[in-house]
Amino acid sequence: MHDIKEIRENFKEFSDQIRKRNVDVKFDKILELDKENRSLIQEKEKLESEKKSISKSKDKSLFKKSKELTDKISTLQTKQLSISQKLNELLSSIPNTPLSSVPEGKDESSNKEVEKKGSIKESEFKIKSHYEVGENLNMLDFDLATKTSGSRFVFVKNKLAKLERALSNFMIDVHTKENGYEEISPPLLANFDTMFGTGQLPKFESDQFEIKIDDNNRKFLIPTAEVILTNMAREKTIDIKELPSRYVASTPCFRKEAGSYGKDTKGMIRQHQFYKVELVSLVEPQKCEEELERMTKCASGILDKLKLPYRIVELCTGDMGFSAQKTYDIEVWVPSEKKYREISSCSTCGTFQARRMKAKYKNSKNEKNFIGTLNGSGLAIGRTMIAILENYQDKDGSIIIPDVLKPYMDNIDKITSN
Repeated sequence: MHDIKEIRENFKEFSDQIRKRNVDVKFDKILELDKENRSLIQEKEKLESEKKSISKSKDKSLFKKSKELTDKISTLQTKQLSISQKLNELLSSIPNTPLSSVPEGKDESSNKEVEKKGSIKESEFKIKSHYEVGENLNMLDFDLATKTSGSRFVFVKNKLAKLERALSNFMIDVHTKENGYEEISPPLLANFDTMFGTGQLPKFESDQFEIKIDDNNRKFLIPTAEVILTNMAREKTIDIKELPSRYVASTPCFRKEAGSYGKDTKGMIRQHQFYKVELVSLVEPQKCEEELERMTKCASGILDKLKLPYRIVELCTGDMGFSAQKTYDIEVWVPSEKKYREISSCSTCGTFQARRMKAKYKNSKNEKNFIGTLNGSGLAIGRTMIAILENYQDKDGSIIIPDVLKPYMDNIDKITSN
């Protein structure tokens, strides 16, 4: 969330940066509400000062005026709180400002390829889609899931269920043993303040699965472990000695995918429920860009170990997520589609989320400042399975197990229908 004082004092620079995000912001209304809010505060403070002077006087003739002032102050306070709430609602809907190095553009067509790794193999046979292979193996069942739960769900069975678990364990092991992340097993429900802190609410409420306990106790299934891991710092002041803090979690994630009607209706690309290994870092703000490079390398390193071809793309200003300052997408090669597909998104949010969460750190001079937050997938389990089912597919429909996963798969070489 942005500081209205900073917006006011650097309005042209701020508004120019936000316009790059390709969003419509009611700046005139924001400035109008800010002016009215400050005016009401000043008027209230003037009346409070006058009332204080009267209270020090022993002149009984002024008691009536004191009562009148109390009523006026109460009225002003009610009005000011209403204006302040409207102002905060508008401020909370403004996305983060992009870093100056981020390429400007309206959509993904302006994204910039940064790196491409791994060789795309020419196949001697026609590669089947992941869902065809999975169904032929009798290990992916979309029809049963539709019957029990609705569209965009799947039953993963037998050795593919084992592969799903193997991928999660493998990724967690790499990130904890080699990359220095601390493993967390977090709650899967988040309250409103937690979802607000990372920027999912209020703007993207329609994308969330809500569990309504009662009117005053709203809970949401996490759309990503980023939400719950980042909020571990909410309303806290962390000692600088604890930074950087790096967390990893493997959790189910839940999304309505409200804006994707008709897209990727077949297979596991876009599901309401999916597993993902998430990386979160808390750092000093000036170290955010350096940490982003490190996090992206940690995430892409999983694909290196799996020997899957991929590319890294820097997102343009109009394609980044709401809370991001800068984002790298890692896209894995999907042979049946003959294109790269997103498998991870790594972002620095600067102090944007920290302001919403009131998350600070204390430096060596005992000064308190907002922390820098970063998040990234390390990786999405379902999409990694898709990449393996297609890139490691054999002509008989079996799936060759990548070498690094064999210890997690009882050292079998292939997944077959037998």
